[in-house]
Amino acid sequence: MPHSCILCINRRRPATSLCPRLRRGFGPHHRVHGEGDGAMQTDKLREMLKQAFDESTRIYQERGFQRRIGFGKKPALVSVDLANAWTRPGNPFTCENIDEEIIPGMQRLLKACRDNGHPVVHITTAYQITDRNDPNSDMGLWHHKIPVEAVNLKDEHLWAIDSRIAPIKGEYVLMKKRASAFSGTPLAGYLRSAGVDTILVTGVTATACVRTTICDGLAEGFRTIAVKECIGDRVPGAVEWNLFDIDAKFADVEPVDACVAYLNSVKRHNTAG
Repeated sequence: MPHSCILCINRRRPATSLCPRLRRGFGPHHRVHGEGDGAMQTDKLREMLKQAFDESTRIYQERGFQRRIGFGKKPALVSVDLANAWTRPGNPFTCENIDEEIIPGMQRLLKACRDNGHPVVHITTAYQITDRNDPNSDMGLWHHKIPVEAVNLKDEHLWAIDSRIAPIKGEYVLMKKRASAFSGTPLAGYLRSAGVDTILVTGVTATACVRTTICDGLAEGFRTIAVKECIGDRVPGAVEWNLFDIDAKFADVEPVDACVAYLNSVKRHNTAG
């Protein structure tokens, strides 16, 4: 049966051959949501990905990838879609690891930004016309792929930023309609007018809105930093794979500790100057 194991692809194993991990019982499709063994399967997947990344890192570095863009002198925090429809349970867009890492990490980043006067942008998503048959819908064609109609502008509780990281006075809340926070929004102009040269990107999802925001941020000329513990998704492996790929091509993936230290050091540098 054809398979798409990342390790097999990396080693150029024919797609019609049987992956050794399948023979060891990982499952016919490298499943991660088994009956009662979800955590174990997820751990196996992460172990596989780590092995693949270790091997791929050598290839990337030999070819000049994974260079460092570095922190700049004027940072801003760009938080993508950490609104209730993504952070609270029971919604189509609900993501994993929100309570365990993302919210605590965000609280630390927000404190550092607020203590030191760095700009914060909270991004959310909602639509005014959610009738999929209405040709004038502001959903575009995205509803043909995902249930974006679930986030209606009338349902403010869904697109409101999670109360645990709620915006305070002076923080910009921006509503987008597409995956990237830069697409069709004034985000780039806002950041430039504030003199920002570095964006620390957090939020969900790693596969879509965070990734496209990072790619567009780099294209717009900003130093892009992906905060490792503050980026999430819905399915196992999605975050790990995307952060590895992003770090190779579009941004520096940095731990929250390093990002908080940077935000605090910029204030000290500016004060001293």
